[in-house]
Amino acid sequence: MTDHAAPELDDPTTDPFDVARLAAQVIAERTGVERHDVALVLGSGWGGAADLIGETVAEVPSHEIPGFARPAVVGHVGTLRSIRIGDTGRHALVLGSRTHLYEGRGVRRVVHGVRTAAATGASTVVLTNGCGGLNPAWAPGTPVLINDHINLTATSPLEGATFVDLTDLYSARLRAVAREVDASLDEGVYVQFPGPHYETPAEVRMAGVLGGDLVGMSTTLEAIAARHAGLEVLGVSLVTNLAAGIGTEALSHAEVIEAGQAAGPRISDLLARVVQRL
Repeated sequence: MTDHAAPELDDPTTDPFDVARLAAQVIAERTGVERHDVALVLGSGWGGAADLIGETVAEVPSHEIPGFARPAVVGHVGTLRSIRIGDTGRHALVLGSRTHLYEGRGVRRVVHGVRTAAATGASTVVLTNGCGGLNPAWAPGTPVLINDHINLTATSPLEGATFVDLTDLYSARLRAVAREVDASLDEGVYVQFPGPHYETPAEVRMAGVLGGDLVGMSTTLEAIAARHAGLEVLGVSLVTNLAAGIGTEALSHAEVIEAGQAAGPRISDLLARVVQRL
């Protein structure tokens, strides 16, 4: 199977939710799981959590699902996995292939994963990322719960006169569940820049003045689309480096991957235990 649905998703006359429903149908056929209960988007450093959540029922290359494509970023996994969550009888859909806005594929592609998750029956989505931190106390490898965001991409996944309340976008209930697993978890405001270049020190200072604690290139558009689709959202960032001007080290994607690998076992265990409680 090829990415045969791509023209339809990109066509402005096509309803993107129709493509999401088609993708969900193919996922059900390929995995043998009629309904998924929770979905996870695993960003840099978080991939190991999938192995700890439970038994993998099926794994499908992302580009074989309508609307999805191979990942364009090193460190991201190009598959969708259906996982049985312990002995609960519930299933998690793990989306290893994230599309970023800077890839130039359009906003519909960026949020197709969460819309597909909702179409599979999921009621909850966990959005993770690797990011830069503005708080010097957050050393590389520190997980931080997202309690709000600032979207600096100058775009939205919502089309037309679609008005959605984002007051409590990042669920306080789910953050409380995460703190039941690890009471030491801090919270912060995530600021999404369009990328792919890293932020300048002046931009990081601006983010701090605006109220930001974390800076990155993903998550906010997915969260907005998830809320619109009726999903309850838990956001968790992994601080992989101090943001530009906060630390003294030069920024690089290799540094992000290295920090994610170093923190991987600990944050994967944390995330798996949180998901098992959702």
